[in-house]
Amino acid sequence: MANLKEIRNRITSVSSTMQITSAMKMVSAAKLKKAQDAITAMRPYAEKLTELLQNLSATLDGEVGGNYTTQREVKKVLLVAITSNRGLCGAFNTNIIKEVKNRSAFYAGKQVDVFPIGKKGNDVLCKSFKVHGHHNAIFDHLTFDNVAGIADNLTEKFLSGEYDRIELIYNQFKNAATQIVQTEQFLPLAPIKSDIPVSGGDYIFEPSKEEIVLTLIPKSLKTQLYKGIRDSFASEHGARMTAMHKATDNATELRNQLKLTYNKARQAAITNEILEIVGGAEALNG
Repeated sequence: MANLKEIRNRITSVSSTMQITSAMKMVSAAKLKKAQDAITAMRPYAEKLTELLQNLSATLDGEVGGNYTTQREVKKVLLVAITSNRGLCGAFNTNIIKEVKNRSAFYAGKQVDVFPIGKKGNDVLCKSFKVHGHHNAIFDHLTFDNVAGIADNLTEKFLSGEYDRIELIYNQFKNAATQIVQTEQFLPLAPIKSDIPVSGGDYIFEPSKEEIVLTLIPKSLKTQLYKGIRDSFASEHGARMTAMHKATDNATELRNQLKLTYNKARQAAITNEILEIVGGAEALNG
């Protein structure tokens, strides 16, 4: 059994760790509320924009979308991996890296490159894939305008023919304890199919429906990427809060076990001292 000093040092160390994890949990909980409100407020807009695009496209004849819907033979694929800049958030980043490798295996025999957003993903994936720089600073100022620049960059890579398909891989926020890994096709746009019945009302469109659709597509792509990053950002804080909550609980349990061990060792030491004193007294009396 370890001596009393070693046990006291371990109790102090575990208590310090517990304070750190508890503080990180509270910080993540505060940030999660703000991030959750942002993604919750944005989802109705993104869904309505998609619905509007579907309704307009359903009233048009033939293929709509111009170069954005061009289906080329898939030879070069770009995977946009959205991770975080910091760790200590459970399997949050690991799940994205694992999904990137699964998608790479799915496209076996084709050129697969990675467009990392987040430091943790970039640090790991750069060892196995060709990566297009790093885009870690986006989380410092997460605004639509900053994300729009990245979306324009991705769109240009597709329109120029540099890549035949671009996919987004990110954690979709469900709640603080649950994040769902999502893989979405970014470009080319999949054929727009809507089960919503198209109204036969007589509307006047200015400019034409085709021009409106072609104007909405770039905005829809920017919104899709922004929503993915916002989802990932909220998921990160939820995952970190859950991980730090579990770490705090584990540290509390370990500290209680160490205190029990310490008390038993101290009681044993005291009992031995009493026995030595009694034995010495009896020896003198004898």
